[in-house]
Formats: sequence, C-alpha cells, structure tokens
Amino acid sequence: MTYIRVKDKNDLVRDTDSNGIINIDEQGYNSYIDNYKRIYNQNHKIQNLENDVNEIKSDLNEIKDLLRNFINES
Repeated sequence: MTYIRVKDKNDLVRDTDSNGIINIDEQGYNSYIDNYKRIYNQNHKIQNLENDVNEIKSDLNEIKDLLRNFINES
C-alpha cells in the first residue's frame, strides 16, 4: 500500500490501491475523539440528573398522596 500526498492538503493522502483519500491528521483525530468523549459523558451526566429529578418528583408525589390519605382518615 502506497500513499501520495494530496496537493495543497498536508493532512490528506491518496491510497494508490483503493484510490481513496485518507486523513492522516492524528492530532485532529485525537482532538475529535476527546471532544466526542467529553460530550458523551456530559450528555450521560445530564441524563442521570434528569432521571434522579424524575425519581424525586415521583417520591414527592407519593409522599403527598400518603399525607392526604392520612389527613382524610383522621
């Protein structure tokens, strides 16, 4: 497999076997992966917080119902 640099593009090469263009910018790739992981973790954290809030809301509604029942029985 041999590569030929793409004219005026330092980060791109052409694979002579498949005639495909390949990006060889490792720093850019690693930056993309780091950013993707950061956004994924951020979204995962937000989802967990939303689930926790919904669970707390459900617990509060249950407590309110128990208090209403207790008051009505008294």
